[in-house]
Amino acid sequence: MNEAGAVLTEPGLVILSMEAADRYDAAAQLAERLYRAGRITDLEGFLTQVQAREHQMATGLPGGIGLPHARSEYVRETSIAVGIAAYGHSIDFGASDGPATLVLLIATPAASFSQHLEVLATIARSLFRPSFRDSLRRANDAEVISELINSSLVFFDH
Repeated sequence: MNEAGAVLTEPGLVILSMEAADRYDAAAQLAERLYRAGRITDLEGFLTQVQAREHQMATGLPGGIGLPHARSEYVRETSIAVGIAAYGHSIDFGASDGPATLVLLIATPAASFSQHLEVLATIARSLFRPSFRDSLRRANDAEVISELINSSLVFFDH
């Protein structure tokens, strides 16, 4: 829950069997979901900021995770869109141990600097647990995936 009492992700923000040409395409597909859900106001503007962030530093984490993210004036509420790579597919997010099969796009409002860091740190901590990563990958159900993400951030209620 964030300050508006809204959930960070929902089934409509989850892409199962995602196929992406590269990390920018993966981020674009996920941002499109955020835009359609009304969580971001300017798709192109937001994507430009996500790509700028990717150019600064790769957002791949060990364990096959891509964690693109941006703070942006185009974000209405802190949100997470999730992509699970299709079987046999993966996306290079620059992690030292290889490409990602699990991608989480984190979008936070421009003014929410501490909230942005808190969400990033908390979700990263959860993603470092193999059991959590495996649960997300195996779920094959957008409802279950969004519940797993939201429950991992359940303390996040201020």
